[in-house]
Amino acid sequence: MALRWFLLLNLICNILLLVDVTHSAAQDARKTYVVYMGDKPKNGPILPDLHVNMLQDVVDSSNIDIAHEDLLLHSYKRSFNGFAAMLTEQEAQKMIVSVFPSKQRSAKTTKSWNFLGFPETVKRSALERDIIVGVMDSGIWPESDSFSDAGFGPPPKKWKGKCQGHGNLTCNNKIIGAQYYRASRSFEGDVESPRDSSGHGTHTASTAAGNTVSKASLNGLGLGTARGGVPSARIAVYKVCWGSDISSADADILAAFDDAIADGVDILSISVGSNIPFDYLNDPFAIGSFHATRNGILVSMAAGNEGPGAKTVTNFAPWQLSVAATTINRQFITKVQLGNGKIYEGLLPNIYDLRGEFYPLIYGGDAPNTKAGATGTISRFCVRDALEEDLIKGKIVLCDGPIDGAGVGAILGGAAGIVLTGKKVVDEALGPYPVPASYVGLEENSDIYKYINSTRNATATIWKSEEISDVLAPYVPSYSSRGPNPINPNILKPDLAAPGTYILAAYPPSGGGSRARYYIETGTSMACPHATAVAAYVKSFHPKWSPAAIQSALITTAKPMSAKTSPDAEFAYGAGLINPSTAPYPGLVYDLDEQDYIDFLCSQGYSGKLLQTITKDKTSCSSKSINGTTNDMNYPSFALSIKDPKFVNGVFHRTVTNVGSSKSTYRAKVVAPLGLKINVNPSVLSFTSLGQKKSFVITIKGPIEKSNLVSASLVWDDGAFQVRSPMIVYVAV
Repeated sequence: MALRWFLLLNLICNILLLVDVTHSAAQDARKTYVVYMGDKPKNGPILPDLHVNMLQDVVDSSNIDIAHEDLLLHSYKRSFNGFAAMLTEQEAQKMIVSVFPSKQRSAKTTKSWNFLGFPETVKRSALERDIIVGVMDSGIWPESDSFSDAGFGPPPKKWKGKCQGHGNLTCNNKIIGAQYYRASRSFEGDVESPRDSSGHGTHTASTAAGNTVSKASLNGLGLGTARGGVPSARIAVYKVCWGSDISSADADILAAFDDAIADGVDILSISVGSNIPFDYLNDPFAIGSFHATRNGILVSMAAGNEGPGAKTVTNFAPWQLSVAATTINRQFITKVQLGNGKIYEGLLPNIYDLRGEFYPLIYGGDAPNTKAGATGTISRFCVRDALEEDLIKGKIVLCDGPIDGAGVGAILGGAAGIVLTGKKVVDEALGPYPVPASYVGLEENSDIYKYINSTRNATATIWKSEEISDVLAPYVPSYSSRGPNPINPNILKPDLAAPGTYILAAYPPSGGGSRARYYIETGTSMACPHATAVAAYVKSFHPKWSPAAIQSALITTAKPMSAKTSPDAEFAYGAGLINPSTAPYPGLVYDLDEQDYIDFLCSQGYSGKLLQTITKDKTSCSSKSINGTTNDMNYPSFALSIKDPKFVNGVFHRTVTNVGSSKSTYRAKVVAPLGLKINVNPSVLSFTSLGQKKSFVITIKGPIEKSNLVSASLVWDDGAFQVRSPMIVYVAV
């Protein structure tokens, strides 16, 4: 979810989801509802008239002036069963299903691959050209060089999707499918097609699977070779995000899932989510990704941009790969030079070159918009409507901060440039800005303010940014959402971390024309497609691996990160930094199948009858699964929530599958802080064939001292493979 827009790139039963959308004054009482009816029937296809007939049963024809068919907005019948329709609240209640309001969801680049140790020359599988990466986002700009199909053959035979170009978009052998979803039929501020108007979807798609493009940059910044993680893979586009706020509706999200699963995508990349957590029953992403997983499709999702508070991670179902963001070794220094010759180094990527020309310099607090009732105490932050435009137009404005919206008023008022202020660069200010800008500390701000007051003709210039190396990288920036898991505290989320700060990737053109450009974005939206690409890379070597096996490989091969630079430890970065080069070779995997997820849902209180509605088979909850705990789920990481730090007692059951050497012996190596006792039984696992499974039990006892959160790890090591699982023990609050 990209931060450039200052927002978060913001189930299991018969369900109605209410979308707050109205179509006309005459139909004010009607709103969009999603009726979710579980999996497709096992005994045949969904009859074309089924959903219309259901509408006829609840909608009195004497009360409407349109046909029942016209009330139907989406019909989900390719991958699961359900529909979206315009209903009144009374009609919805007649469906005899639970009703709850649906939410608008919001959307959450090339140095990053080299930073991950994943060069252009890395070993590739010939099957990469048959991998289809589905991108559920704001569309795509197909004319970008990142999406040229030069050298590509026809789409894989398994592909069943379509290109819904609507007259202004053409697919090719790289972008093999493109569809859009808009139940509200409102296209204001956007275009009725899969074409991307915001840039978010183009950016994420090219990060995951864009071609290799040399000499890419943003006005010279980040100059290098732009490429996706799997440049030979195909792309299928599902546009669900609309407008400048990049928002999406539940009805459209489920329609996109329905198509993507049936179309034959291999991996789904979704940099979209809510800004607050929802139970699985209230989350269209949990619904859709559950069906995707059942059909062998791994769903990679952004963890969210609501950090650094606890329990802010929003995509946390165990069948989803939840991706946090890290920095990369790229930083931008932007110098502010005053008329007295002094130079102050600030941050932010500034793409504009004033070529040393000096402009009048003014303090925002000295230019209040008194006509609007603003005073210097407000105008000093340069927020919207607080500045007198005649006083700041054509000048560089010094703005205090940090607060949300600082500098916006100066930009809208025609300032030649802005100098923002804070103790550190706030995540919303990671830029770039539409005018020359820098971000200085409080001390620098004080010096600049003193200079302004020392002369009647204060002047300044802002230099174009210089790229330097961030020696502390990787660390998790504050915007990235944190654990613990808000619904299941003993399932660690996020799963891992990937580059999300200052990422350069493809973008729609500015100022007309069709040739796309490249742009620098920041957010977990940018981290997600990195993980998507690595998952696709693993699948190209192991096409028969389950989504859980691929997810396990990514988690157990991740590079450990430091709590010294990311104080929330595993709740910030999960298993650590994703490691593409070793991900296809994990040695052992913690696998899960559909029954494992069913058992998990049973342990969470979902009834067998309820789950039968979803799976359309003879699913039942055994006494073992009902009485089970999340500790019994075969997840590749370990989280233990406790009430008393003096009393730690946790037991975990796990099973690993051998995918390394046919004959191998693994020994358990545990790293734990003083006082925490972790026992692995058995501590040696011997395998005689590939695919062989071995089980073990972990017992954790305490106390934990001096902290309410401690980290540990388990590594299974056979000399060739090191299979690492993160552990975290914490006091629940």
